[in-house]
Amino acid sequence: MAAAETAGHGPLTGVRVVELAGIGPGPFAAMLLADLGADVVRVDRPGGAGLAIDPALDLTNRNKRSVVVDLKAPGGAERVLGLAERADVLVEGYRPGVAERLGVGPADCHARNPALVYGRMTGWGQDGPLAPRAGHDIAYIALTGTLGMIGAPDGPPAVPANLVGDYAGGSLYLVVGVLAALHHARATGTGQVVDAAIVDGTAHLASMIHGMLAAGGWQDRRGANLLDGGCPYYGTYEAADGRYLAVGALEERFYAEFTELLGLGGYASAHRDPARWDELREAVAARFRTRTRDEWTALFEGSDACVAPVLSLREAPHHPHLAARGTFTEHGGVTQPAPAPRFSATPTAVRRGPALPGTGTAEVARDWDVPDLLKGAPGPENASGPEGTREPKGTPG
Repeated sequence: MAAAETAGHGPLTGVRVVELAGIGPGPFAAMLLADLGADVVRVDRPGGAGLAIDPALDLTNRNKRSVVVDLKAPGGAERVLGLAERADVLVEGYRPGVAERLGVGPADCHARNPALVYGRMTGWGQDGPLAPRAGHDIAYIALTGTLGMIGAPDGPPAVPANLVGDYAGGSLYLVVGVLAALHHARATGTGQVVDAAIVDGTAHLASMIHGMLAAGGWQDRRGANLLDGGCPYYGTYEAADGRYLAVGALEERFYAEFTELLGLGGYASAHRDPARWDELREAVAARFRTRTRDEWTALFEGSDACVAPVLSLREAPHHPHLAARGTFTEHGGVTQPAPAPRFSATPTAVRRGPALPGTGTAEVARDWDVPDLLKGAPGPENASGPEGTREPKGTPG
């Protein structure tokens, strides 16, 4: 690999990852591995499989290199198997059975590299009645009960972008599984398949709430519980300027400070009295409407009242705390979240911008010693046009 690009950049430096291109949770999982220092080679297909944005701005492809391989063309599968033979991890997000039909399934790869960790990212999983069906984040979280928990009791469930399913229940569980399997492979020399289904991960995220439900501490409906907006001191409120404050004053001493600063000290006894929660919610809402978001932010500054302004995506990087920590960084003129989490001995960084399709072919062929990649490889100008064929099916999300 290119030592100048990888040395000293994260705890996964030296780990080689092949990513079969898709969109959504698979690329994000591979980006996380790349952020942690892995040498991630994204195998793009002619015509592209990316988002409908400029590939130079697709941040999920940062810290990677790209080659273009047509898996349906003669020799295409062999080129990918050449990469898999030299890799530690392979990540794919096709529908079940597609990788096998293309000749790059687990059996094909393990025949060449028995220690390979083969990570599979889908919405429904590799088996079950819905496994062959199409789907997206919203359907996966709907089926697990997660979507039904989110939103006001008198309205429809609120759609949490695609963060809960695709990225929390999907990408992060795939990465956890891949790293666990990589640990096992290095100890035993034996690879395995990691079946990361968004329905499984999203259900798992709600483990605590299932326990509370069983214990009678959670009602199976929206807006009726401590953490879902049912509690008046754990929720959001509109300020005088139409912007919002988030309140999370759960503990009694934080609640006392919150009501005192808000000018509602007379509601101290309402903390543990659900019968007064509707009255308390109305009083809190009325008070917040008397000042702007930033005026309330200034008032609560330095307190333990657990109140924060609800910032927009463009506002967030400028918050003093996030700026001080470097939570956001700039690379290539684009402000973006910095790699996370932090490491004391092996710090991470954004080493390179999004990999443009095909631009890393010569580099990877040399560094990974796979000269076959250069055979018939299209130039970058032919590798990143509008999306063509939809098979293999790109992503679950």
